[in-house]
Amino acid sequence: MANAPLKVVTLNVNGVRAAFRKGMADWLAESKPDILCLQEVRASDADLEALFGEVNHLSPSGQWHILHDPASAKGRAGVAVVSAEASLTHSSVLGPDDFDSAGRWLEAEFDVNGERLTVVSTYVHSGEVDTPKQVEKYKFLEAMTARMAELLATRENVVVLGDLNVGHTELDIKNWKGNVKNAGFLPEERAYFDGFMNKQGWRDLGRDAHPGVAGPYTWWSFRGQAFDTDAGWRIDYQLATPKLAERASNYRVDRAASYDTRFTDHSPVVVEYNF
Repeated sequence: MANAPLKVVTLNVNGVRAAFRKGMADWLAESKPDILCLQEVRASDADLEALFGEVNHLSPSGQWHILHDPASAKGRAGVAVVSAEASLTHSSVLGPDDFDSAGRWLEAEFDVNGERLTVVSTYVHSGEVDTPKQVEKYKFLEAMTARMAELLATRENVVVLGDLNVGHTELDIKNWKGNVKNAGFLPEERAYFDGFMNKQGWRDLGRDAHPGVAGPYTWWSFRGQAFDTDAGWRIDYQLATPKLAERASNYRVDRAASYDTRFTDHSPVVVEYNF
């Protein structure tokens, strides 16, 4: 990759086929990311190849390269890394051998002007208090913590990005008081994020760009007036190693202009990296 700065985007598409039907290609035409990390793909390899094949002209290089890790259960989860240039290597290994992380963790390594960049598209479970879903969420956060420590210790330029399904602080949820006992804002979940940022040293680029202020939110329910009243959650992140964070600029949330122009219930989170 020779582009400078390098535009890296994370986006939960809430079903990539539906997102394209609702106008995702128009956003691609305007944004033209160099690396696009997707979550909740909920489609096959063939679906992705067909959709992005139709919009190859919207890639900065004129060609999209697709890595995809589908979930074990058809039509669920799924993460992808779509890039203007091919990756050097990729992996979807996370946690113990008996741990099913399929469709939720995909690492890709790129050459950017002679330097190595690792991007990780991840989709953390949404969870549900006092159910097996919450147990699986904690298992995933444990495995994620261990792998992020390894990445931090062995590589300088890494960004972990995606729908992490946790609001770290009271600034990250509009109605935080009403959610302190709900999945997504439980103290036990938020403690993992304290570990990422305060103990391991990862930089939350969204909070770095907006210190001490509410939001900017990245997800709003399709129900009610959540989008119109900005009653959202900031659950889509770009977490960078300290060295990569120094290269980061122009963080933004590509919030749709209006409710009826949304192609997903999340907004793209965009960061440019200067190599």
